[in-house]
Amino acid sequence: MPEGPFPTTRFSAIAGIRQTDPVVRTRSLDTLITAYWKPVYKYIRVKWGKSNEDASDLTQAFFTRALEKDFFEAFDPVKGRFRTFLRTCLDGFLANEHKSGGRLKRGGDRIHLPLEFETAEGEILAAEIPSGEDLDKYFDDEWVRHLFALTIDTLRQECVARGRQSQFEVFERYDLQDEGAERLTYQKLGAQMGLTATTVTNHLAAARREFRRILLDKLKEITATDEEFRREARYLLGHDPS
Repeated sequence: MPEGPFPTTRFSAIAGIRQTDPVVRTRSLDTLITAYWKPVYKYIRVKWGKSNEDASDLTQAFFTRALEKDFFEAFDPVKGRFRTFLRTCLDGFLANEHKSGGRLKRGGDRIHLPLEFETAEGEILAAEIPSGEDLDKYFDDEWVRHLFALTIDTLRQECVARGRQSQFEVFERYDLQDEGAERLTYQKLGAQMGLTATTVTNHLAAARREFRRILLDKLKEITATDEEFRREARYLLGHDPS
């Protein structure tokens, strides 16, 4: 049985895929695809050595099969994390494809997902690929990177919608600098943007709070229980969510 009550006021895709309502099931699968398609694609490319075209087809076929065969309904949060369960399902799917001689049909009855495979491919080419023994961790690292990127994109959209573009720009220019770039002081950043150092401080604090809120909201959507949510939050943030 799941450990502890999970907040019912939040949408959980893990619970939703077990519902009989097709609208809820579709919404749930869409949520899981959004959260996992990129690490799935990269894992297929890197661990299984597939071409970008084959990896694109296999990514779409995997989620199609998951919907048809109810892969994810067998998940038991007491036994581990959903992301580990999904990767295990993916390895099983790919092993079966390999045994069948890789006769995956292009097109056919597969669902066609509007996913940016070219963007994912560019990220693979620009990154350092880990050695074989680290490829399971590679999947987890790419999931974290993707979830953070989704959170940043949502934060950007919310700031624009609320007329707080400068708040996001401060966050972007201070917290999202390229690794190795010179760290600006609040005074220098404020001078560049025509803001006081106090305003920069306030913008950063507000943007970081919103980033954390959005990240945890997204995490609640893709975890099954409160205990799993807290474990994953500790993994992402390094501490318990308050």
